Amino acid sequence: MEAAAIWFRIGPFAIGTIVVTTWGVMLLLGVFCWLATRNLTLDPGPLQTMLEGVVSAIDESIGAVLPERAQQLLPFIGTLWIYIVVANLVGVVPHLHAPTGNLSVTAGLALLVFLSVHWFGIRSEGLRRYFRHYLSPTPILLPFHLISEITRTVALAVRLFGNIMSLEMAALLVLLVAGLLVPVPLLMLHIVESLVQAYIFGMLALIYVAGAMQSQQNSKRDEEGNEL
Repeated sequence: MEAAAIWFRIGPFAIGTIVVTTWGVMLLLGVFCWLATRNLTLDPGPLQTMLEGVVSAIDESIGAVLPERAQQLLPFIGTLWIYIVVANLVGVVPHLHAPTGNLSVTAGLALLVFLSVHWFGIRSEGLRRYFRHYLSPTPILLPFHLISEITRTVALAVRLFGNIMSLEMAALLVLLVAGLLVPVPLLMLHIVESLVQAYIFGMLALIYVAGAMQSQQNSKRDEEGNEL
């Protein structure tokens, strides 16, 4: 398959098309952000206005879920949203495949969310208080809490991978059958679906992080109530 083509090797590791495309997306975003933010002014032009609108929209979305921690979560959730949007839209470019249509990429993103949930939870109230909520309301539920953490991480990876891969396959089949008769509607469908899937992934990540941080707040309130 073209998507699995090997470009070069670094020792025992084979660097394929998906890895190169992923690096390209990260490089593109890095260079774009550097160029777009190096001359910010109080009288913004069209580009700065657009960027401020994107940041404001992301901040409002985070604030709707966890208003008191919006500024803390904005860098992580915002970066996740923007990266997945661009990675999904790569599939629109001829002869390129969206990195998120590869399970290893979406598994890496899901693992990043998994680690970030615990990172923000521990930072919120400390290591001991954070892990105590796994024993609430009874230690008997500990195995179920652990299973839930694993299954939702797997579901997060598989959901994004399955939707983007099926979208690219459907687009390929339609083009093979109908030729170039339906390129514009198909392109619009791809763009809309890419945006929707990025939003769903980012919102689920936000909800998981918010749940970890709010569980600590609930636990703290319960302890204060018991002391009273």
